[in-house]
Amino acid sequence: MARFSRLDVLNEIIRGGLVPLYYNPDIEIVKKVISAVAAGGVRVFEFTNRGDNAYQLFPELIKHFSREDPSMVIGVGSVLDPGTASLYLSSGANFIVGSVLNPEVAKLCNRRKVPYMPGCGTASEISYAEELGVEIVKIFPGDAVGGPGFVKAVLAPTPWTRVMPTGGVKATDENIREWIASGVTAVGMGSDLVKKEWVKESRYEAITDLTAQVLNWIRAARGEKVFLGVEHSGLYATDNASAQLIAQWYSDIFGFAVKESSSSFLVSGEGPGRIEVVKGTSPAACHICIEVSNYDAAVAALEAKGIELDEPKLRPETKSAFLKQRDPAGNLVHILWRK
Repeated sequence: MARFSRLDVLNEIIRGGLVPLYYNPDIEIVKKVISAVAAGGVRVFEFTNRGDNAYQLFPELIKHFSREDPSMVIGVGSVLDPGTASLYLSSGANFIVGSVLNPEVAKLCNRRKVPYMPGCGTASEISYAEELGVEIVKIFPGDAVGGPGFVKAVLAPTPWTRVMPTGGVKATDENIREWIASGVTAVGMGSDLVKKEWVKESRYEAITDLTAQVLNWIRAARGEKVFLGVEHSGLYATDNASAQLIAQWYSDIFGFAVKESSSSFLVSGEGPGRIEVVKGTSPAACHICIEVSNYDAAVAALEAKGIELDEPKLRPETKSAFLKQRDPAGNLVHILWRK
């Protein structure tokens, strides 16, 4: 059974705008590729059903990432018939993608509340897919059916249509901008993102870097902001109040949950944002953490304004750095990117 709801999957595809797709008969290589794109910021991955007995590999992928990276949404591509779709749905597929449109697969996925993204190449096929309940239509092969020009022509009379081209999407700023400008919701990328030579040479860090770059191009083409908002505010222990005492006060008064780490207490409610209560003291009254969509882009934007940063803390899950310059009240400020 799918671990993610249909709405969560669709919203994640829309949010990120990139769905990598890949197949390899060696499951350990597939695991490394998925981990590499995840490290670059992607949360959705399409395992393509292309090799003999590919369906036998899929349950292990689902089990592995439910333990190692439970936020990763994994689905299956190249599914042509309801029998194959049933196999993968029973194995935990969170979405189904096809190179063609099959009404029976659409009905099956609807019954299981799992997104279905069929391949369509005409306006009539797209319209029929939407009648069957499809939210995001895969345009395949994207370049052969007319590229961004085809998308623009389709969306002109039906602006509510959501499109994801696969095939012909290149890992370049120019090509990504062209697709996004045409109105696509997301793009699917295979060998142009997960390059064969990189996999052969075990250069998974190159896949991570390119994934992060493609996501940055997508955000820039969409006009999305680098600085997203306040991720948390930070308070410090004092001689009169320990970090635990401060955190407990917020819990007692507002009913917030408290989670302890080695260096601080994190206090949060049901809404966005957190309070971090640091166990150590500081000459600053507090610190403010600004969440960013892309760490490197944020650093470049700050440096362009003459802001210097302290030594960064770069981890697989997070990247952060304090600004050397404090705000006018003397508070510390740092930026944070989270996978």
